[in-house]
Amino acid sequence: MHTFEFIRPPNQAAAIATAAQSKTAQQGADVRFMGGGTTLIDLMKLNVETPDRVLDINRLPLDQIEVRPDGGLKIGGTVRNSNLAYHPKVQKDYAVLSQAILNGASAQIRNMATVGGNLLQRTRCVYFRDTAMPCNKREPGSGCPAITGHNRTLAILGVSEHCIATNPSDMCVAMAALEATIHVQGPKGSRAIPFGDFHLLPGNTPQRETVLEPGDLITHVTLPPPIVGSNQLYLKLRDRASYEFALASAAVVLTIASGRITRARIALGGVGTKPWRSHEAEAELIGKAATETIFRQAAEAALREAKPQSENRFKIELAKRCLTHALRTAVAS
Repeated sequence: MHTFEFIRPPNQAAAIATAAQSKTAQQGADVRFMGGGTTLIDLMKLNVETPDRVLDINRLPLDQIEVRPDGGLKIGGTVRNSNLAYHPKVQKDYAVLSQAILNGASAQIRNMATVGGNLLQRTRCVYFRDTAMPCNKREPGSGCPAITGHNRTLAILGVSEHCIATNPSDMCVAMAALEATIHVQGPKGSRAIPFGDFHLLPGNTPQRETVLEPGDLITHVTLPPPIVGSNQLYLKLRDRASYEFALASAAVVLTIASGRITRARIALGGVGTKPWRSHEAEAELIGKAATETIFRQAAEAALREAKPQSENRFKIELAKRCLTHALRTAVAS
């Protein structure tokens, strides 16, 4: 492991000022914030991440969950995943988020992992995690061996000729469907980022995964007021029943009146280079009867632009069936 300095900033301003000295907020960053460390420490042990300074932000006042005046939710950046999943309001009004978190990792990891860290969770692509191999995320311009190599678990949506790595988060899929907003404080002040704008497609710069700049600290996430009477479900398909990343997953938030879908928010996991909001599927659902035929049409629309590789073509049909079953189950709940 690369030698590093461990710092506990006394306050948020000091944390941001120190982190702002980093050359980049993404690939090769020499300063990193640490919450639970469940991803960062793993990557440091592999020498994938080699920061010179690690800033422990756990003592900053960012660990609260608060109900907002409009009925929505404010979730601090260092809130533990388990605390969020079991929060009474989350279980009642944002059930898809609770389900997604509880489908991820293990109980021990959920007890440590933070909301901010989960938003920044990095891919599990074997080439990214092996420094003996080239990887455009780690070393821009070195190539993407996954395209012609082992790619069974990798992305089929949002891919480019430079990267096909999958975003691994379950929590983020649910937050995409719930239309969360990510709040950031940085050297240039504070800003609110709609969830769909936070993660970037790989394009020609796969090393840049989010819109964060050096020094930017995720202070909290807000969820809009809950939709009364909505049907919510998170469905995850994987190789084994626990402690495994999704091959395909679906987060579904529906409002139904008189047998017709009046509102739909759909997001997919395990298949995209970022948490994948499917506006195409939503368009197929809104105003339509909640029938099996319509569900399948939505699934077909969601995967229409899929670009599979040599080992992951099966994900197209798997994701379609995952979404269809999630819609069917949500409507029946």
